[in-house]
Amino acid sequence: MGAAPVDPEGARGEPQKSPPLYRVRGLTRLYGSAGGVVRALDGVDLDLYGGELVVLLGASGSGKSTLLNQLGGLDVPTSGTLEYRGWDLGKADESERTRFRREAVGFVFQFYNLIPSLTGRENVALITEIARDPMTPETALELVGLGDRMDHFPSQMSGGQQQRVAIARAIAKRPEVLLCDEPTGALDVRTGITVLEAVERVNRELGTLTVVITHNAVIARMADRVVHLSDGRVVGVESNPVRCAASELEW
Repeated sequence: MGAAPVDPEGARGEPQKSPPLYRVRGLTRLYGSAGGVVRALDGVDLDLYGGELVVLLGASGSGKSTLLNQLGGLDVPTSGTLEYRGWDLGKADESERTRFRREAVGFVFQFYNLIPSLTGRENVALITEIARDPMTPETALELVGLGDRMDHFPSQMSGGQQQRVAIARAIAKRPEVLLCDEPTGALDVRTGITVLEAVERVNRELGTLTVVITHNAVIARMADRVVHLSDGRVVGVESNPVRCAASELEW
């Protein structure tokens, strides 16, 4: 899959009618000191829109996870602008970013981080008990196809089922943004596809902006847009004319 040229108006790909949910300009993140500085992000320009499914594609060390951490309010930029609904997230203090993460963002990581002594229902309830306007744990688990497994413990579930519990936990608070960091990285192909089907369904039925980072170019076929990263920079943005269903992916 070849990389398209970067859109000078903000790496948008195709024009969008609504204002972006995220507006990122010149985003830079440096680590280290003057004796050894690493540019994890190097002047990223990007707009992300409500309801779309975006894949951030790049090799290890390209800046994918660093960018995801910025979007999720887990880290702050060294320079540049990071706006969420016009609010300067990059300049927010820790308490503001904590509230942002709690109310607006759901996270799914490569490893499931479930509490082994709790059932699937109870793992999801940990979030619904503190969220402002949650769905029920049962509704969230039904949405990811686990209505018949919600009272099983993680040890009684496959890796794919545990990851779907993690997705249910992330979406139960009805976040506007779902950020997925290599959600199929620890899974075989068949199991990974069931997880991607759950991500796809959440995006479609809840209208959640969904950002998936991966090094697997095949997964990019299910996205509305594909953002290519290399050496901390956006090197291309593509729009898929038609999204491929997750069930049709093969790798």
